[in-house]
Amino acid sequence: MAQKVHPYIPNMVPEVQAEMLKVIGAESIMELYSCIPDELQLKEALDLPPALTEYELRRHIEGILNKNTSTKEYINFLGAGCWQHFIPAVCDEINQRSEFLTAYAGEPYEDHGRFQALFEYQSLVAELVDMDVVNVPTFDWGQAAATAVRMAARITGRKKVLLARTVAPERSKIIINYGTPQLKFEFVQFDTTSGAMDLGDLQSKLTEDVAAVYFENPSYLGFIEAQGLEISKLLKANGSLMVVGVDPISLGVLAPPSHYGADIVCGDLQPLGMHMNYSGGQAGFIATRNEESFVHEYPSRLFGIVPTVKEGEYGFGDVAYERTSFAQREKGKESVGTQTALWGITAGVYLALLGPEGMQEVGQTIMQNSQYAQQQLNQIEGVKGSLLDSPFFKEFIVDFNQSGYTVEQINQKLLEKKVFGGKDLSQEFPEFGQSALFCVTEVHTKEDIDHLVQSIQEILTK
Repeated sequence: MAQKVHPYIPNMVPEVQAEMLKVIGAESIMELYSCIPDELQLKEALDLPPALTEYELRRHIEGILNKNTSTKEYINFLGAGCWQHFIPAVCDEINQRSEFLTAYAGEPYEDHGRFQALFEYQSLVAELVDMDVVNVPTFDWGQAAATAVRMAARITGRKKVLLARTVAPERSKIIINYGTPQLKFEFVQFDTTSGAMDLGDLQSKLTEDVAAVYFENPSYLGFIEAQGLEISKLLKANGSLMVVGVDPISLGVLAPPSHYGADIVCGDLQPLGMHMNYSGGQAGFIATRNEESFVHEYPSRLFGIVPTVKEGEYGFGDVAYERTSFAQREKGKESVGTQTALWGITAGVYLALLGPEGMQEVGQTIMQNSQYAQQQLNQIEGVKGSLLDSPFFKEFIVDFNQSGYTVEQINQKLLEKKVFGGKDLSQEFPEFGQSALFCVTEVHTKEDIDHLVQSIQEILTK
């Protein structure tokens, strides 16, 4: 059967293909896939449906998307890694500008201010976390944390990393997968009444091969880890580094990790002006001190500002470019692929718009709302508004063990009342039984919280 030549797929002309195969010394295209096991290769022709017209395809996709229910229709109390925050309109206005939206690698011939915008973003995040150096964003918090612990391993020359057991399970899986087999990982236990790290368990596991300890503050379970200084002292005495993951929107009211001894800070930028996008639209950051041993272990791009040959003029460009895999290729410390630079620009716009006072106001509003929600939930018989006895920021564990219902049952019934309930923790943290992680932010009104409380009360009394 004659091969069809598609106008939009390059190198489909048989003569062109034959010439390319001859140059590389291959007999056929299938020879290029010889490394794929035979059992994984499709033996029959692809059974593709007839091609749709542009209009038919649009109708088909819109029909699928219309099955979704979003936070525009329902009140949302889900968090656990992707949080609902208010997005100022200016964030979308600027990140949709063509010079930012379409610029990929930011080379001189197509960079119309992207380097400067990213430099400003880095400067603003550095001020927020009180560190000196910030990278161009990674894909998400998981990648940022994984890269941060690998940086720590290279800096210390050690091969073991301790992870707090309260780290988000999805994130810990990414970290372990990214670090294996070069690094070994072990979990540090926590106090089930407060969530705080078990310092005795930490001390027993702090052997001379430990490169770093990674924990999150506020934690995945919502509580604030108050033992930062104690943890830092133990690590410094052992020659290990402290890597802390942080929700950046909390730093308007909470001390940054650098103030209690963090050597590397990482986190997710999504709360800073990014829509949830059905859990898409994530972007991670890494921050350190301006020390050569740290700077040279960043695998991703760093943008700086320098004087140009023209007096009084400044330019923006890569810092220590020779350390990246762009320069070293396969000899690079880690591969640098596509970055989420557009979200970095968005976060920069958000931080510039709010400023220090705005960030403090947002943080205070979140804490007031979450405290109110916890107190109101405490009034429901059979419900404990906060399972842990530690302070929290915007997320907290609600205990339903005495309610006679499972979290799954409660969440299903909440959907009937147009409410997305909390994240069911019964699988991830079985020691808490029927408990759920609820998230309350600045977008929640008193009426929203009262509706949640009333809905749960009605469910449990039926």
